[in-house]
Amino acid sequence: MTDDNKITFAELNLDPRIQSAIDAAGYEHPTPIQEQAIPVIKKGGDVTGIAQTGTGKTAAFTLPMMHRLTKGRARARMPRSLILCPTRELAAQVSENFETYGKDLKLNMALLIGGVSFKEQEQKLMRGVDVLIATPGRLIDQFERGKILLTGVEVFTIDEADRMLDMGFIPDIEKICKLLPPRRQTLLFSATMPKEIARLAKTFQKDPVRIEVARESKTAETIAQHVVKLPRGDDKAKRTALRRIIESRDVKNGIVFCNRKREVDIVAKSLAKHGFSAAPIHGDLPQSARMDTLNKFRDGELQLLVASDVAARGLDIPDVGHVFNFSPPPKDEDYVHRIGRTGRAGREGESFTMVGPDDAKGWRGVMMLINTDVAEYMPDGLIEELEDLPEETGGRRGRGDRGGRRDRGENRTRGRNRRDRSDHKDEPEAPKPDATEKAETERPQKQRRDRPKRDYKRKDDDLILDPAPDEVKGFGAEVPAFLKN
Repeated sequence: MTDDNKITFAELNLDPRIQSAIDAAGYEHPTPIQEQAIPVIKKGGDVTGIAQTGTGKTAAFTLPMMHRLTKGRARARMPRSLILCPTRELAAQVSENFETYGKDLKLNMALLIGGVSFKEQEQKLMRGVDVLIATPGRLIDQFERGKILLTGVEVFTIDEADRMLDMGFIPDIEKICKLLPPRRQTLLFSATMPKEIARLAKTFQKDPVRIEVARESKTAETIAQHVVKLPRGDDKAKRTALRRIIESRDVKNGIVFCNRKREVDIVAKSLAKHGFSAAPIHGDLPQSARMDTLNKFRDGELQLLVASDVAARGLDIPDVGHVFNFSPPPKDEDYVHRIGRTGRAGREGESFTMVGPDDAKGWRGVMMLINTDVAEYMPDGLIEELEDLPEETGGRRGRGDRGGRRDRGENRTRGRNRRDRSDHKDEPEAPKPDATEKAETERPQKQRRDRPKRDYKRKDDDLILDPAPDEVKGFGAEVPAFLKN
């Protein structure tokens, strides 16, 4: 142990080649979740890890997994380990961890996500992979096409399990689990532990070690939280307030979270119009556009990322200085995940949440959840500016309608023929009209066959339209090497 009583990575006795990569990355001390999980995973035990976002969960399972896989050899179509992720971006991020820490190991990796041609993925699977990182929809597609066998999986990991639950992937995971060999190591990592995830752990894990390094829904102490209580809460007033908040702080970069995809586009355009470097990211954008925007934000070319909750979970952008909530989120626990984009890895960060009169109930729910004092903040002159600001027609809706009724109607028709699921948690579909309400004189329509509730073959992984293969740029202007091969 060191003088400050913190364990070092060297004391975890990982493979020397992995330790060399850790040293090169500049890490000396593991985080609490890494310190507790790595020794158990190295020995082959099942683990249920619960830790808030930004605590290093990804490395907590990738490092010991690579240590175990240094012995053995992969066979064609039979991956030795499987990691399930809820979104394409998170899957790509996990693959980056393997690229970083496994650079000196002779381990083959494949990434199964939408937006990449089946043929390229099949070629890599046929050569044999030690590590398979996948989203549920694409994995099931490849299995049902006969291109992959899961009977050789030694280590199975479910990452961001509670996000899987939110996105409706639990039936997919249950189906995948039944395809795996009974003798395997099963790892489950999550920020929270709802009842459905606890049931999943009980069903598919054997005597798991539960590791919980922070209480559920606890915000990081490195984040200075602020609430901006506005006298009026229409969107025009909030856009004005957002600009004044950003101008009043030293913002190197930041993420602005909105509750609806339509709102994301409007706020991003408004910021850009007023001279800010801002761009949107949400589930209706092509995969190539999303990755290009994330790349620019990571590289410092973009100051503000305006996002829906698709970006609130799992994405590792360690040096985000500020988070701005256009409104309290529809789900109180998402507040923790949103502001967790800043204050990561011991760095300090700030969060600002705008609360209008219609948001009061939502903000009370957040305060009850986090049980933490949040300082009030008001930029100089903002109250007077809002008093002189003309009212915006339409106004804002209350908490119960924050899903956006108009958005549901707008997206319902265009989303019906998508191959992927829509970014469904942003805008749930409106109910279909009752057929009995049609007039008797109306010309009878041809009866449609009942559609199955879920068609795994026709649904992809992460809720976005698949672009053509040549549109996938991944991490910049070129397709990454691990996507080409």
